[in-house]
Amino acid sequence: MKVFLVDGTYELFRHFYGAPSHVNSQGCEVGAARGVVGSILTLMEDGGPYLGVATDHVIESFRNAMWAGYKTGEGVDPVLRGEFGLVEEALGLLGVAVWAMVELEADDALASAAQTIAADPAVGQVLICTPDKDLAQCVQGTRVVQLDRRRRTVIDEDGVVAKFGVEPESIPDYLALVGDAADGYPGLAGWGARSTAAVLARYRHLEAIPDEPGRWDVPIRGAMKLAATLAGSRDLAILFRDLATLRRDAQVCSSVGQLRWRGPTSGFGEFCELQLEHPSLVGRAERLASRFG
Repeated sequence: MKVFLVDGTYELFRHFYGAPSHVNSQGCEVGAARGVVGSILTLMEDGGPYLGVATDHVIESFRNAMWAGYKTGEGVDPVLRGEFGLVEEALGLLGVAVWAMVELEADDALASAAQTIAADPAVGQVLICTPDKDLAQCVQGTRVVQLDRRRRTVIDEDGVVAKFGVEPESIPDYLALVGDAADGYPGLAGWGARSTAAVLARYRHLEAIPDEPGRWDVPIRGAMKLAATLAGSRDLAILFRDLATLRRDAQVCSSVGQLRWRGPTSGFGEFCELQLEHPSLVGRAERLASRFG
């Protein structure tokens, strides 16, 4: 079987900016929520009934206490922010496993679920549905992969190496050096994607990179300056790596059976009609439920 783990926050942003707007009779914008529910139904129609969706119920997390510049909800369109709870409620009524994260982030939930589900020999493949580079650290061979649904591409372990120049285990170290603007930490000055990939392909982790450039057995331009920057900011780099490292101890699921979709709840139809004003979603859900038995 295939199991799909969906980044609900990414899906919500994607549909808010890409799907048609719809203001319901109560004056609430519901276009993105309609799009996400329809997208999840499409995923099950094409891929099967095993899935879970993680959302950032609040944008802030424990990482904000670690780094003052870490991402917050500031600047997020308030209309979009108003659809977060709506999507969580809609998917819950659809009968989908939803993990609304508060202290941890949606990415942590996906990493935790991937680790748990991949350990089950009955599972053929785990597909983490997001293009977020953070999740590349969870990829394992062809068993745990990333699926970019918008581009319709699958990234396995070879794909991670081709894209970043390092193996999945080195992704947090890579992000620590190059930074991640989306998450709000800058990396170290001068460390670009190419230099970082070249050094980490040899040394894998920050601790193994020598302070003295003369000891580097990686021919790279500007090695002396890069080494000096790392030597003077190694503690900061390790902090950034900690920010980039996904926690895999979120108690979101304990078995693949908990992710088996068994049809919509009794309240899904009314919610679609009165809140989403999209009753055709009900018919799609009912047909799927019949198909999956």
